[in-house]
Amino acid sequence: MTGDTPLADRYPPGAGTVAIAVAAGTAALLGSFAAVGFAPGFVVAPVESTLSRVMPGFLIAFAITVLGDLGQQLNLAMAGAVVVVLYAQAVVVAVTAGRRLDERVVPLLGGPALVWGVTAALTGRPVLSLGAAVGAGVVLAVTDVSASRGPAARTPSGGRRRVLTAVGAAVGASALGYVVGRDGTAAAGGDPNGGDTGDGDRRRSDPAIYGDVEVPTFDADDQLAAAAERTFEFDGLEPLVSERFFNVSYSSVSPTPDAADWSLSVTGEVEEEPSYDYDDLAEREFQHRFVALRCVGESLNGKKLDTAVWSGVPLAPLIEEAKPNSDCDCVMVRAADDYYEEFPLEALETGFLALGMNGEPLPRSHGAPVRLLVPGHWGEISVKWITEIAFLEREADGYWERKGWHGTGPVETVAKLHATARTEDGRLAVGGHAYAGTRGIERVEVSTDGGDTWTDAELTERLPGPTGAVDDPPEHAADAWRQWRYAYDPPDGSHEVVVRATDGTGTVQPETERDAYPSGATGWVSRTVDPGSVG
Repeated sequence: MTGDTPLADRYPPGAGTVAIAVAAGTAALLGSFAAVGFAPGFVVAPVESTLSRVMPGFLIAFAITVLGDLGQQLNLAMAGAVVVVLYAQAVVVAVTAGRRLDERVVPLLGGPALVWGVTAALTGRPVLSLGAAVGAGVVLAVTDVSASRGPAARTPSGGRRRVLTAVGAAVGASALGYVVGRDGTAAAGGDPNGGDTGDGDRRRSDPAIYGDVEVPTFDADDQLAAAAERTFEFDGLEPLVSERFFNVSYSSVSPTPDAADWSLSVTGEVEEEPSYDYDDLAEREFQHRFVALRCVGESLNGKKLDTAVWSGVPLAPLIEEAKPNSDCDCVMVRAADDYYEEFPLEALETGFLALGMNGEPLPRSHGAPVRLLVPGHWGEISVKWITEIAFLEREADGYWERKGWHGTGPVETVAKLHATARTEDGRLAVGGHAYAGTRGIERVEVSTDGGDTWTDAELTERLPGPTGAVDDPPEHAADAWRQWRYAYDPPDGSHEVVVRATDGTGTVQPETERDAYPSGATGWVSRTVDPGSVG
């Protein structure tokens, strides 16, 4: 064969061409990842967000309550598959056009060009879209070269050779793209969507977000030390300041707002429409607060409940500056990732704009550069990447309410059972966390006989109140969890351990079991414990 081999001999007909196109599309996908990492410019990001927005509420409820984190991973994988199909179609179009125009140049140049066009249209980033074009181009170029050195593609052996060559090139290009993209993601601030450690990891200062601003100092050392002193030593039990804070967003790919360009607008039914940039907030005196967040979609004994020290400014003065005059007494909060939630103004008035987390700049996955915290309420209204607070004339549905959820109210009381251990004297110990929002936790009771009898568990000392710019600060944190533990002489054989909490108003955690959808799970947590399996 020579470089003048007809196109029919370069690309096998039918399924063979489709296979080569899919291989090129896969390499293009990883080429996009190599160019931008796991960031909004990654071609999968806009597709995944669109799928989340258009997916029926019952499917989302199933994914959250049954599949858990796997549901979002499947949505991301589905978005990736959609992108590969789009790319493959673009390559097939180029090959088909080449049969009529130019049997070699059109597929080699037209395929990558169409892939680039698809990527640029989806992401709005034409320069970074070249990464996808390069990925597809590598596979098509290698396939074309193989056409000059083997049997005709129309023959069975030649067709297989072309497909295997394309697949091999795609595997190599994809592996390289993955490594480059992964390293680029790490260099830009670590895993953007994983849980963040609470040990002062400097990866939180994401240069893609904070590179052009002077980041303030977040003096949370006293708070962190107080939490460490109060934390029980119990293997398998998360400390009072979470080491890996859960992360939930409607989209898998976190946005990367530039702090230098970020602003918060206050709009709608207000006399004034102030706007605040990052420096406006950073120059104010900070408060440092323990605040817990709990996801409305978590299972009863799930692990989407965590506590951190947040540094920032209260929202009440900003609301006063806007002078709201709405009869609705409700607000819509919007974010950089197009997320939005509506809830009562009364809840917002207790809110807090956080710029720091555990003594470091707010990490990307938790809403950098600024996020909203609404104490005592489900996490869905503690909006990350906040950009606007709109005072409404009439009530409207937020994102999750449109999907059938009702998670804008106060959290339910819960005591979780997450750890078992042996004490030094050989007794059995169980432990967990208890949380009731701003109502606080007064007691936790444990039953080791399935709920027939109850005994008080030991609780950690309450976390201290806010420090910094606080007039007459309360002694204790208003919205934080407590650890509990209980040691006992176990009966012979397996037995059922049940736990329940009582909040600061004296109300016992409801026994009635309710699924997470639509308003949050309720019930008493129970667990069968086998003493022989506890080391």
